[in-house]
Amino acid sequence: MTQPSREIIIQATHGWHFLKWRELWAYRDLLRLLVWRDFAARFKQTILGPLWHIFQPVLTTIIFTVVFSQVAELPTDGLPPTLFYLCGLLAWNYFSQTFNSTSSTLVANAGLFGKVYFPRLIVPLAGAVSNVISFLIQLSSFFVILVIYRASHPGATVGPRWEAIVFLPLVLAQLAAFSLGVGLWMSALTTKFRDLAVLAGFLLQLWMYVTPVILPLAKVPPQFHVYVALNPVTMPVECFRFLLLGTGWVNVTLLFVSIGATIVALVTGLLVFQRVEKTFVDVV
Repeated sequence: MTQPSREIIIQATHGWHFLKWRELWAYRDLLRLLVWRDFAARFKQTILGPLWHIFQPVLTTIIFTVVFSQVAELPTDGLPPTLFYLCGLLAWNYFSQTFNSTSSTLVANAGLFGKVYFPRLIVPLAGAVSNVISFLIQLSSFFVILVIYRASHPGATVGPRWEAIVFLPLVLAQLAAFSLGVGLWMSALTTKFRDLAVLAGFLLQLWMYVTPVILPLAKVPPQFHVYVALNPVTMPVECFRFLLLGTGWVNVTLLFVSIGATIVALVTGLLVFQRVEKTFVDVV
């Protein structure tokens, strides 16, 4: 006896009805498949394989420690340089990786989108979720290094604020939402302006230098402080340090500004993405 096939109605979306939650839920198995594909393919056919999820931030931290702490002698807010940089990179790496994977969604998958129908939003969502797995691996390595530091420095007080650590997933969710929002904007724009794909990597590098990854917000020169403070990624990075290391310059007003910017970026990004996805196959 044959099973009745599920009827799928494909129709254009309009206005604020751009998210078909039931359709996304119906394709949850595809989401899981794409999450695993993205995670497994990232370091496929490499000698170290998934260990690169650990080595990449650790090697970057070592370089930052030598260049910015020992050579340039930049302050790290009283924190051990290794922990300071590694904690900041946890937040920044998740943002940059999710932005990169989202911004190439339409162009990189144009051939697939032109052959079979499924909710296009599944692809950037899969990238964001697979990056959470990478983030959890890096977070585990961070705690290992923190334990080693505490063991070698018995009097050290640096460590997580356990009473507030439950807010860490919320901060990560904000980073995911903001990176998806700006990534969807870039994905839509690159279907018509391919130069933006090259420019995006350069802008992302500059963006890191106006985010307190290398220099704590409290030590930013006054003439640049307002620009760094209003950066939507700044407060999540400072929140990471506050929650994981017990110190950080967290301002409630700036936090709400960051959340507001995240909502605007995500909503407008979804609107632009659903508008472009209807016709981009004819352009790419």
